[in-house]
Amino acid sequence: MSSQTSPLATQLLTQLSSTKNFHPTQQWLTAFMNTQKSTTPLPALTSTAVFRLLSSDITTSLSSDAPHCLPNDIHNVNVKERRLQGPIVVQLVGIEDMSKSRWEQIEAIEALERGEGTKGREIIRVTATEDDDDSSAGINKGGGPHKLSLQDAHGTCIYGIELRDIKGVGLGMRIGCKIILRNVLIARGVLLLEPANTTLLGGKIEALHKAWKENRKAELKAAIELSERTAQSNT
Repeated sequence: MSSQTSPLATQLLTQLSSTKNFHPTQQWLTAFMNTQKSTTPLPALTSTAVFRLLSSDITTSLSSDAPHCLPNDIHNVNVKERRLQGPIVVQLVGIEDMSKSRWEQIEAIEALERGEGTKGREIIRVTATEDDDDSSAGINKGGGPHKLSLQDAHGTCIYGIELRDIKGVGLGMRIGCKIILRNVLIARGVLLLEPANTTLLGGKIEALHKAWKENRKAELKAAIELSERTAQSNT
């Protein structure tokens, strides 16, 4: 099926843009439409497309045109304050609970690997289902604020600080989770996030998620060892 001439493909683009603010590249759209039947109803086609985009790397699946990405000078620390209107879709590439020590963060990651989450101070067993795309599944809440490392379709990365609790944000978030930013204040190159300007769509990039968990624990352990060596050398 040719996505350039298909009315169904045009309708799909409209649905993706209006419901999820997804603007897929022509290459992604063509490849996707070529795997679908021309008789597929639009709602079913849209659901399939959303599922695949949530599982994709947006640097290859979504448009990197200026209106859909972060400003080129977003890291300019000389700009004290400005507003990012959006909507802009980004994906999570890292997260840190700034209220937890390094050891506590390691323990939280390992608890999630065992399938455990927390409810208050109580440890509970978290059971994921095959259809569970919710980015908040297994979230370890109760800490925070969190520092999120976010990436746009162009590959630009930026930190965001959680000013107020955002539902679904926590150490159990899945790397690759898609997030919509709207009307976000930027202070010296850092996004100031709160529920009114941050919407979690869900999703996960399996390879990135696995690599992040492994690398994050190694980084935390290395930082602990360095801190211990430094303390010993100063005594």
